[in-house]
Amino acid sequence: MTIDAAALPEPLTGPDFGSYDASEVRWLLTDLGDTRLEADASEREAAIQSGRAHYAESLPIEYLPSPEYEELYRDALARSSRRLAVAVGVVTDLVLASRANRPVLVSLARAGTPIGILMRRWAMEVRGIDVPHYTMSIVRGVGVDGTALRYLAAHHDPEQIAFVDGWTGKGAIARELTAALELFAETDGIRFSDELAVLADPGHCVPVYGTRDDYLIPSACLNSTVSGLVSRTVYNRELLSDDQFHGAKFYRELSSHDVSGAFLDAVSGRFAEVVDDVAAGVEEASTADREPSWIGWEAVERIREQYDIPTVNLVKPGVGETTRVLLRRVPWKVLVSPDALDDVAHVLLLAEQRGVPVEVVPGLPYSCVGLINPLSDAAAGDAQ
Repeated sequence: MTIDAAALPEPLTGPDFGSYDASEVRWLLTDLGDTRLEADASEREAAIQSGRAHYAESLPIEYLPSPEYEELYRDALARSSRRLAVAVGVVTDLVLASRANRPVLVSLARAGTPIGILMRRWAMEVRGIDVPHYTMSIVRGVGVDGTALRYLAAHHDPEQIAFVDGWTGKGAIARELTAALELFAETDGIRFSDELAVLADPGHCVPVYGTRDDYLIPSACLNSTVSGLVSRTVYNRELLSDDQFHGAKFYRELSSHDVSGAFLDAVSGRFAEVVDDVAAGVEEASTADREPSWIGWEAVERIREQYDIPTVNLVKPGVGETTRVLLRRVPWKVLVSPDALDDVAHVLLLAEQRGVPVEVVPGLPYSCVGLINPLSDAAAGDAQ
């Protein structure tokens, strides 16, 4: 299929959209401006679980952390910044090697966006390679943004595109990406590699990763204020046409709470001291069996059966996903490995604040797992 590049929309950049510098990332998104999309978490949950609405048609109300929670975030960042820097270096060097030092990074907004920026910084600051970085939308049940893929194909060699995300939970996004790119190849005749690179892969779902440890990536526990002040992406057919990118909102009114740049600087400021650790990590990766085993998905299926949960979509494994359940959804329970209690203090605090019971579960393959409340049909109907 021939692509008319002139007919495609242009990416958004800061400072008009997002608090990141324009050189750090180009947003393949449509600015939804002041459109009112935010709804109460319980109303959204009822609409989503009843099938009346898709989760990407609306937005959760932006969470502003309490001073106590902000202190936990800062503590977590101070404790993990060096560990994050090592993982950034390892995954970036693996991507550079796989694309002959000419990758085009395409992060999946928004959890992948700060990770894509950190990878670009590592390539530039440590390896001296200037790498383009875009960020685009992927929506579970919808797929990737086809207009964004056409933009990428019109401006770059598809073989150089490397998709990037923050972490894997049970691997739903990795599977969504594979299915969507296969469909795009059939409809548009252009094939992208579905090899997703992530900072952390505790679910053993991808072959390119910085680590498979399940620990707190601090950016997971804040929302737009650590992601360039940009909302989660939106796919709403009443607002967007086929020739537009998926949408998002720029919360410039939250600029006084913005720690997006400080997070990046805290991690990239450790790059110089982790070069040897990264080299060791890349060497180890070259001999390790990195094939996905999907052990995380198997664990999620067992938990779903044990707790009589109707769908795996309500089981969110890993520190990052559990944090998001507590921030955005209607949480039911939190399961925690006894070996990880000290590492998930912010999860325990959030659960206490929201009155969510915590169960310590020996043998859990993740540090923690968040369970979304399976609302009854009556409850879902009441919200109509």
